[in-house]
Amino acid sequence: EAPAGPGTGQQPPPSSPRACPGAWRLPGPSVPSRARTEPGAPAGLQVPLTALGSRGCPGWEGCGTSPSHPGPPAPGSASARGQLWSLGKTRSGCQDRAGSLRSSLESREQLWPRDPLPGSKGGTRAVLEFIRVHPDVRALGTEPHFFDRNYERGLEWYRSLMPRTLDSQITVEKTPSYFVTKEAPRRIFNMSRDTKLIVVVRNPVTRAISDYTQTLSKKPDIPTFEGLSFRNRSLGLVDTSWSAIRIGLYALHLQSWLQYFPLSQIHFVSGERLITDPAGEMGKVQDFLGVRRVLTDKHFYFNKTKGFPCLRRAAGGSAPRCLGKSKGRTHVQIDAEVIEQLRDFYRPHNVRFYETVGQDFRWE
Repeated sequence: EAPAGPGTGQQPPPSSPRACPGAWRLPGPSVPSRARTEPGAPAGLQVPLTALGSRGCPGWEGCGTSPSHPGPPAPGSASARGQLWSLGKTRSGCQDRAGSLRSSLESREQLWPRDPLPGSKGGTRAVLEFIRVHPDVRALGTEPHFFDRNYERGLEWYRSLMPRTLDSQITVEKTPSYFVTKEAPRRIFNMSRDTKLIVVVRNPVTRAISDYTQTLSKKPDIPTFEGLSFRNRSLGLVDTSWSAIRIGLYALHLQSWLQYFPLSQIHFVSGERLITDPAGEMGKVQDFLGVRRVLTDKHFYFNKTKGFPCLRRAAGGSAPRCLGKSKGRTHVQIDAEVIEQLRDFYRPHNVRFYETVGQDFRWE
């Protein structure tokens, strides 16, 4: 049962299970003790925030004070608009599900994203650009890197980056490096245990070559792909300390996420099928997000120059949309024997990944 205000020593009466006198109420279920605090966590993470963009008044058990949430602003005040609804209801609970409290707020608010897209060089930018066409989805265009590089800035900084959304919309952000950041799963769980995750994966050998190709375009003097991939090629010793190789060990990285999120909250997009059947892959993404299937075959066409699908021009809308010049670039040529050695190296890791997620991506 939720405690009363600091120093009162009282409990809310049984007749008012949702009352939380003297404390700022946050929606969502309580979280195991491992997720309540974290060394170096920004203010506001001592009590979990859940159900981003949720409607109505969810049941809750978490009730307390937090350094960044000493108490709710007055409803209708300038500080309340755009904040109160997304953080929680008033102290007195949810007596006004759809009435005066909601009407006192602005129609659009900045919410924390419900669906981050971790992954790298597999098609995360394409998924983001495709899904943001959906009217029920709002997406942050840039990569915020909050849960890996900017965590100390705090949740309010993170939320300030987000596009304003309607209550019926969900918010999505993309930062590929989250997937390989050890602290990211715990930090995202502490923000919202109900977060849905979309991971775009691709044949790890092709992904590594794509990674190298991009780096080479920026740093022409880097060593050869072969030189970076192996500690000793004649012995077949692959250098897993090179990030382009290590990122492709999907089963290894996934274990960190499964400590906090069930597989039912993680959706894996095939980078290969995203190219050959974008409507099919995006249909699955829409189902996973719980939004209607708006994106269909009619929205895509294959750009032969880029070798990648693009969005068709909407009726009366803007010109067709393709990814930027850096996407779809021609990969550098790699010796066939090097590719075969890397395939042999990744094979057992791929099989373990297939078994874990229950899906065969057919990379062999």
